Amino acid sequence: MASLDGIKDRLTLLARYVRLTMKSWFQYRLDAVLRSGAVFLRESAGIIVIYLSLRRFGDINGWNMAELLFLFSFIFLSYGLFILLFTGLRDFEQLIQTGQFDRFLLRPRNLLGQVIVWDADYFAAIGQGGLGLVLFIGSAARVGIDWSIGKTLACACFLAGAVLIQAAIFLLTASASFFFVKTGNLREILYYNARKFAGYPISIFPKLIQAVMIYVVPFAFINYFPSQYFLGRPDMAQYWRGFLYLSPLVGLGLFGLALLAWRHGINNYASTGT
Repeated sequence: MASLDGIKDRLTLLARYVRLTMKSWFQYRLDAVLRSGAVFLRESAGIIVIYLSLRRFGDINGWNMAELLFLFSFIFLSYGLFILLFTGLRDFEQLIQTGQFDRFLLRPRNLLGQVIVWDADYFAAIGQGGLGLVLFIGSAARVGIDWSIGKTLACACFLAGAVLIQAAIFLLTASASFFFVKTGNLREILYYNARKFAGYPISIFPKLIQAVMIYVVPFAFINYFPSQYFLGRPDMAQYWRGFLYLSPLVGLGLFGLALLAWRHGINNYASTGT
């Protein structure tokens, strides 16, 4: 019973954090709409460039435009969900540099829970998530996916796994901030650079990059293997078929390892004194 009360208390606190943050971010509604729209248009520009390029070449390793947009949709949709749920991990470095993290230590609440809901970026969540949803609905219709109950549940599990994988990557870089303070370059390498590769089928890259995308920074489980589950492109033949189903397990496993790194970082944390 005590554990249930604790869970209820944490969920209540989370709801309050979210409500206060939304009031702050959306105090000026027109500005909120314009900023969310700006994120949507900024990310759409990259998609338009790819679209115009593919009109000339036709396809990439057998993937046509609709299939590539379906591949992209998992990135944007899962990132929008990640931002909605875990923004604080993305910007954690600022808390360490400014000393604001010390305030969290004084509060009788779960540290990670406080960080996760800190200063949630709803504009990015709406802009990127909205673009992902548009791409997902449009491309799924064009490639002719038959949405049975099983496929719908599988898609939900894949998205959950994709969100956890991204949360784990940012949690690992956040944990590194306890030791190195500035981890922007590490975050750039582990996430943003890897994400650039993930916008295309990993089968077009050299074997070394494919191995990194599968076993080191597992972006392939964010969008490539989930997309292959629905599309079944021929280039999947070069990989173990079990990869198609592993996104949720990879997400849980990687997030579990990131939690261990977080706890180790907390135990060795020394304030910057700012």
